[in-house]
Amino acid sequence: SPAPAPTEAATTEPATTEPATTVGAEGEWETITAPSDCMCGDGAEFRFFVRHADPTKVVFFLEGGGACFSAETCGPDSDTYKREVGEPIATTNPQGIFKFSAPENPFADWSVVFVPYCTGDVHIGNKTMDYGDGVVVEHKGYVNATTALEQMAATFPDATELVVAGESAGSVPTPLYAGMASDLLPAARITVMADGSGAYPDIPAINGVIGAAWGTMNAVPDWPENEGLTVEDWSFPGLYVQAAAHAPDILFARHDYAYDKTQVQFALLAGIPGEDLMDLIDQNEVQIEASGVDLFSFITPGDRHTVLHKANFYSEEVNGVMLVDWVVALLSGEPLGDVHCTECR
Repeated sequence: SPAPAPTEAATTEPATTEPATTVGAEGEWETITAPSDCMCGDGAEFRFFVRHADPTKVVFFLEGGGACFSAETCGPDSDTYKREVGEPIATTNPQGIFKFSAPENPFADWSVVFVPYCTGDVHIGNKTMDYGDGVVVEHKGYVNATTALEQMAATFPDATELVVAGESAGSVPTPLYAGMASDLLPAARITVMADGSGAYPDIPAINGVIGAAWGTMNAVPDWPENEGLTVEDWSFPGLYVQAAAHAPDILFARHDYAYDKTQVQFALLAGIPGEDLMDLIDQNEVQIEASGVDLFSFITPGDRHTVLHKANFYSEEVNGVMLVDWVVALLSGEPLGDVHCTECR
């Protein structure tokens, strides 16, 4: 059912107050306590994390953790979204791209800005939403992540290589943040690496309902390419289109499991038939590329969910191509092209 109308909109500008920091040594993680404009869904303090390594090569990583967009999905008994910052997966169980000691890790010497997720709005919300029945959520994901993005640019102003990556909910807005990063670091070569959100389609009615709940129109960059867009237009596939129009040198790539059971679950929650998930993934790529965007995809068989922070980042192989090698080629600026399973179930 449609979400209620907005009850209180937040400012469209991200926080500008200097964040408080706890400085870490070279190769260690720094904890940054964000300004009070930033917060989790319940109003709790927000913080993010920085790994200091090579200052010219940086990963801006957006954490995943579900979503909510109704009194039912956002309520106290719901488990559909991550509610607290906690300790980042990058430090509690460092696997995949966060296993910096792995000799095969292409990111071993990269600096990292890790942006936690606790707002239920895939990092693109900017509103206080009253869903009724006492359920009030601070959808301030955009405020949180743009604050981290600005800190990234200030901390690593000489970055020449930037990867904007994310998993699950965090992978949805990677094109958007890559476009904004291009404004802050115009000399950097930027690659998007989205993991686990390729199936969510552009359906104007659903864009409108969920966007109204999250306040997505309060989180649209002031780009000429965005002039005249409505909440119904601001879709997940559309983020690739708008970012590419704004910054055409960005290299866009994504990874999905063909029948990702988590994407099926959230598609159904949003009223989208998700049983033929691979068809949705493929249709989205057709729509995005029809606008002139080159989107490189790696589609793996099965129903697992995300790979970047997991050990099988180094063992996954499709049609004779190792995922890690595919990523290395992306980083070199010479992508190997699309890799798509043939026996996908």
